[in-house]
Amino acid sequence: MPITSPPAGTRRTGLAAFRDPASVAVVGASANPSKWGYWLARGALAGWDRRTVHLVTRGGGEILGAPTAASLGDLPELVALCVPAAQLDAVVDEDLELGVRGLLGITAAVHDERRLAAKVAAAGARMIGPSSLGLFDAATSLHIAWGDFTAGGLAVVSRSGQVGSEIALLSQRSGLGISRFVSVGSQLDVTMADLLEDLVDHELTRAVGVYLESFHEGGRVFDALRALRAAGKPVVLLAAGDSEAGARAARSHTSALTSPMELVDAACRAAGALRVPTPAALVDVAAQLLTTTLPAGPRVAVVSDSGGQGALAADRATRHGLTVPELGGSLASELARRLPDGAATANPVDLAGGGERDLTSYRDVVAALLGSGDVDSVVLTGYFGTYGLDSPPLATAEAQVARELGELTRRHGRPLLVHSMGAHSDTAAVLRAAGVPVFATIDSATTALAGAHALHQHPGRPPYGTPAERRTRPRGFWDTRALLRDAGIAFPAAYRVHDAGELDAAAGRLHPPYVLKASWLEHKSEAGGVVTGLQDTAGALRAFTGMHTRLGDGPYVLEEQDVRADVVEVIVGARRDARLGPMVMVGAGGTEAELHRDMVTECAPVDAERALAMIRGLRCAPLLAGWRGRPATDIGALADVVAAVSRLIAQLDGSHVELESNPLRVAPDGALAVDALLLDAAPGATTDRPDTDTPADSPDTHSAASSSTAPDPKGNP
Repeated sequence: MPITSPPAGTRRTGLAAFRDPASVAVVGASANPSKWGYWLARGALAGWDRRTVHLVTRGGGEILGAPTAASLGDLPELVALCVPAAQLDAVVDEDLELGVRGLLGITAAVHDERRLAAKVAAAGARMIGPSSLGLFDAATSLHIAWGDFTAGGLAVVSRSGQVGSEIALLSQRSGLGISRFVSVGSQLDVTMADLLEDLVDHELTRAVGVYLESFHEGGRVFDALRALRAAGKPVVLLAAGDSEAGARAARSHTSALTSPMELVDAACRAAGALRVPTPAALVDVAAQLLTTTLPAGPRVAVVSDSGGQGALAADRATRHGLTVPELGGSLASELARRLPDGAATANPVDLAGGGERDLTSYRDVVAALLGSGDVDSVVLTGYFGTYGLDSPPLATAEAQVARELGELTRRHGRPLLVHSMGAHSDTAAVLRAAGVPVFATIDSATTALAGAHALHQHPGRPPYGTPAERRTRPRGFWDTRALLRDAGIAFPAAYRVHDAGELDAAAGRLHPPYVLKASWLEHKSEAGGVVTGLQDTAGALRAFTGMHTRLGDGPYVLEEQDVRADVVEVIVGARRDARLGPMVMVGAGGTEAELHRDMVTECAPVDAERALAMIRGLRCAPLLAGWRGRPATDIGALADVVAAVSRLIAQLDGSHVELESNPLRVAPDGALAVDALLLDAAPGATTDRPDTDTPADSPDTHSAASSSTAPDPKGNP
């Protein structure tokens, strides 16, 4: 899947110096193990058999048995800079004059980063950092970072060097290794997007862990995540920080109901990535990705040698969104034959001492479950992995069962995860080598399994791209209503009016009861700008007089009130986020939308099938499907509205646009929008009262049963 490139002139390549340079220099090398210069020199020298290493220090002498120099005399391809901030400018000038192509800036607190960036760009060089904690590449023995790394399949790219180091350390403690580690630092030149794109063809990398603090170049970042997933390298993302949209007061329900992280989650699903809340969760999911297969579904069997641990495992699996189905019929009977009397076989499966009697009970039970087709995965929780620790004579037999468990997962193509009280035992190492991830806590195991299931559900989809048609943003409620109506979204018949005479004429052409609205108000109910249930023309005139006295001149709207039975009110909204692109939302609507806070968000556009999946994911979905004898609403019509709104937001001009219909009234015979709002949501933007460029008696009489071109069947003009 191709990566979407940024506009011409905004992207530079040339990252080869950070992969496998022919020579490396450490400027600021030190013999003091408490200083950065020591660790950079130590790491660089580890690759001396692959490349030339220059150690530069004003003190001279040797460092770790290697000679040093007072300045750069030769031309290294990559230079690591760990000099004081006051000296950085001069050192960079010297490097660029020599023709150095790659700079790794460890130095922090740089005074004028923009000036430094311009200098590097003008020379045609590239820089990672400043404020980077370094770089490691297992494929090329490139180690210019603090600490030690064990080679493996997980790449770690982190905005925060310390968070990245924590992820790497947790990974190695969990039996995983690192293929590539990059602390991006200030992103003065080389950005997160650059480094993620550079991992797509990195041979050792099989999964990627990412920590972000902002979504600069958000489009490129998520395009890179999509490309990594397409290359078989799923990404687990850790993110922190709110966007500007979350910091300002929301003017629409759509903004009020969607947090910045919900937008990130939607972008992750579209890219085939997964967001997690902590470094530990990132490593848990990575352990599953690097060790075994993704589960094809949410059904999990829990096997334990303790009823308590089995119950806790089932609880945690359910809390993480997995299902623990009851096992019955022939499978339960088969398990009962293999286990002692009193063993539980319904799920969780309790061995009831079967493991102590014969270690092969673990293998036999797991074999029956993985081969049954009744579950998608198995979690083994409890003592297994500890027998050899506590009783050394059992170590050989336990290790053999561990190897056989790994063979079962390969044979059946379904994952087995183990929570072991001996997670760091020799048997645990055998399990991991055999393709069975091992976890020290049951929460880690179920977190990993739930994350892997989410990744299976969302393999990524093509980016929204550039729509073939661009639409100019309409101005005001009436034009927004027309835009949505032209997109196939039905509205009640209505007229725009400005005075009592126009209202009297409009009432004669519409069917009561009526609704009167001050159309220029963003939130009409809160401002007293809407009156419903007007039963006749006289009532409509009284309502208009009172509203006009309070609110003044402007375009008002008189429309037919939707009085259909068995209606459920929803909200359909969309926004174009400046960094993450167009998004569409559907949720529980009406004036209590913020109270319910029941909404599902996805990247736009979506098709009707994905829109249906969004609707089914709502807590209020049972109301739409028919609740306690009420007839089901037309969910298909609602899905069509969601899809139509998603296409519109992708087409509308502007980088900070919000569009919503609330409430959208869904009944058994279709969906009817009774309000619409379009905002320029850029910080500081204002909404002007719409002018009256359309004739005062201009009708909008397309009801739920009519199209945007057909005459209204009720006979309205």
